[in-house]
Amino acid sequence: MAASPSTARAINDRLALRLLQQEGPLTAGQLKQLTGLSRPTVADLVERLTAAGLIAVAGEAGEQRRGPNAKLYGIVADRAHLAALDVRTEGVTVVVSDLVGGVLAEAALPITGDAGTGPAVEQAVTLVERTLKEAGADRLHTVGIGAPGLIDPASGELRDSTSLPEWHRRLVAALQERLPEARVSVENETNLAALAEQRDGAARDRDTFVLLWLGHGTGAAVILDGTLRRGASGGTGEIGFLPVPGTRGLPSATDCEGGFHSLVGAAAVAGLAREHGIAAGPGAATEAADAVRTAVTASAGAPFLDILADRIAVGVASVVALLDPGCVVLGGEVGQAGGEVLAARVRERLATMSPLPADVRPSTLGGGAVLRGALLTARDQAQNELFGAPAH
Repeated sequence: MAASPSTARAINDRLALRLLQQEGPLTAGQLKQLTGLSRPTVADLVERLTAAGLIAVAGEAGEQRRGPNAKLYGIVADRAHLAALDVRTEGVTVVVSDLVGGVLAEAALPITGDAGTGPAVEQAVTLVERTLKEAGADRLHTVGIGAPGLIDPASGELRDSTSLPEWHRRLVAALQERLPEARVSVENETNLAALAEQRDGAARDRDTFVLLWLGHGTGAAVILDGTLRRGASGGTGEIGFLPVPGTRGLPSATDCEGGFHSLVGAAAVAGLAREHGIAAGPGAATEAADAVRTAVTASAGAPFLDILADRIAVGVASVVALLDPGCVVLGGEVGQAGGEVLAARVRERLATMSPLPADVRPSTLGGGAVLRGALLTARDQAQNELFGAPAH
């Protein structure tokens, strides 16, 4: 069935806007070439999108030719402002961007465990408001939040967890109350990191892969055939609870100690480093990443890296046996710190443990992947609303 004229216009508009997002400002002639549309159709869509305030003249093409230079059209970046939050156990980082994802302001704030739920929420919300002001914007269209823990697939809310600070759950509601015009959404931090690695990082050439997060906590994100899989209860990727050999016991329903987390969590990695005489900065997550980074560049670090790779390979082999993803990205601060040196060790061990082939790659985004993923998600949500729903 042929599309109606209004549907065809919406499809053409969406195509042009997507190209402008990907390529930057383009002339009408370039839009014609890239879309395959006729010159009159391109002229109509340019007029329509300009009238809607979605695109504007951004300059002129610099090519030398007779007559006036062609106008360059670009997305009106300040049509909407977005915020992305990376919420951790020990603090929060905020980025405010324009509609095309250009970062305008960024700030971070440590929040200690003894701050109290109410004060912690107020500190985080105030940080968002202050960063918005520093960006020169007066309101937010969309807010994307990355946080540890399970997201309820029915409600989209962060589920209650005894192992995580209460202020995490309260923050989402507080932001929605203080920013009533904004669309606020929350997603598991590892899932966002995987989306960022797929769009801008180590998995850009993969539709199916698993991201193994190695940082303060341990988690995994599963992307199959280009789609993020969350599971029936939102718990896909809770690999820290995976029972594995080499631990002192078994995990429980409320505590991942005894599971895979006990082998590769930041505290375990930092402890292993100390056993091998590799010193690093204070704080488990920082100490673990610093120790791995030091070991990669020091000849004496090989034994430590060998044991760490043995531990990581146990979890990776389980994932590969169950999902056959073909690719596993080692993410988080530890994965990034280990780089190709650690990834190669894990890859070698995996080849002896699993009959299924799988490439093991280091993250290219590391700890910044969560914030990047939250920003990409917020940008997509805002553009889908302002540009019109994507055509299928």
